[in-house]
Amino acid sequence: MPADAHTARFLKSPLRTFFSLWVPVLFSLVAEPVTGLVDTAFVARLGADSLASLGVGTMVLSSVFWIFNFLSVGSQTEVSQALGRRDMARGVRMGSLAMFLALCAGLALTLLAWVFAAPVATAMGAAGAVHRQAVVYIQWRAVGAPAVLLTLTAFGILYGLQEMRLPLWIAVGVNAMNILLDGILIFGWGPVPAMGIAGAAAASALSQWIGAGWAAYRVYRRLGFTRRIQIIDVRRLLRVGADMFVRTGMLTVFLLLATRAATRLGPEAGAAHQAIRQVWVFTALFLDASAITAQSLIGWFVGSGQVAEARKVAGFVCLWSTMVGTMLAAAMLGGRHLIADTLVPPSARALFFPAWMAAALTQPIGALAFVTDGIHWGTGDFRYLRNVVVLATACGALGIWMLGGGSPDLLTGIWWVTGAWISIRTCFGLLRIWPAIGKSPLKG
Repeated sequence: MPADAHTARFLKSPLRTFFSLWVPVLFSLVAEPVTGLVDTAFVARLGADSLASLGVGTMVLSSVFWIFNFLSVGSQTEVSQALGRRDMARGVRMGSLAMFLALCAGLALTLLAWVFAAPVATAMGAAGAVHRQAVVYIQWRAVGAPAVLLTLTAFGILYGLQEMRLPLWIAVGVNAMNILLDGILIFGWGPVPAMGIAGAAAASALSQWIGAGWAAYRVYRRLGFTRRIQIIDVRRLLRVGADMFVRTGMLTVFLLLATRAATRLGPEAGAAHQAIRQVWVFTALFLDASAITAQSLIGWFVGSGQVAEARKVAGFVCLWSTMVGTMLAAAMLGGRHLIADTLVPPSARALFFPAWMAAALTQPIGALAFVTDGIHWGTGDFRYLRNVVVLATACGALGIWMLGGGSPDLLTGIWWVTGAWISIRTCFGLLRIWPAIGKSPLKG
């Protein structure tokens, strides 16, 4: 359905329209972690060293790819606003620029990975056989770095065009191919020799390049490309990149501080924290889907100059996300014993349950933090979000420091501090909409 039809239908039937956009985004996001679990299962059959090297490699590359998510977020905002203004010439320029930067950045990452894989693996604490295999995995997997960034950027452009189903089919196809190639390249089949951990990386890289070609072709058919890039467009996208880099860095800093504090409390606290964090990351997929959908809708209305309608969208998606967060909280509370039996060692369960309660109860607040991020991405308010995350992380780091001590009971305190960190982001995210403090693009 054309974007104009989606936005017009939203004003008449917001729940149905939002849900029709939200569901495919959610499933496209879920496809990646499911494949990660399958990769882990395949590599686990190679032994503990291979599995540990997979963990090192995926952590390094995922963190690097996350830094470049401004290409996806920025292009989605620019294209959705251009669509609302009916100025698709600008949308074509920004989309083409983002794809070009993604390719250049990806090629640079490939080169850097081949040169610096060994010292990076050392910095991650890998040694011996784990170090050797981690280097092999990083180098082979980095061959697909340009494809990863191209695909992420193409998805942002398609989301900006409110083409939510195309990224879903591409994500499902790429991950299905990755699973198929895992079995062939890791263990060998017929004339194909067993490649071990290198096969796991090669399977990912090959499937990602096929997905990148597919995604780029769909962007070309739907939007087109141009070489007529203006300097002002480059400056704008790089400003977004700088703001997003700082924001992403501050998010990562707080999460690392929280994990470090939990690990220092002892192995039981570290194990309980890891179990909670794994589920917390999974629930974030539901909230991220709301943010991406909100960004496209808000971007269209802001681009078309319909600020009042954009505020109505903001009100609806905030209510929807609060409901989703409440349902996730209820599911976490109801399933706490199942999670404990599945993910938590018996010795860590006494610490797990009170910390799990804190993480569950903050889900509705976290839902609002995610969706207000999406709303302000849609308006292009990137610098404001950067400043809010810097403030929240400073307060959160102070809170973790004030906990002090070494008692494992402090694990619950770490998760309450995490809740406060989220609450600060939520509070300022909402204030930028109602009453639209500062130079808010949503000021009525």
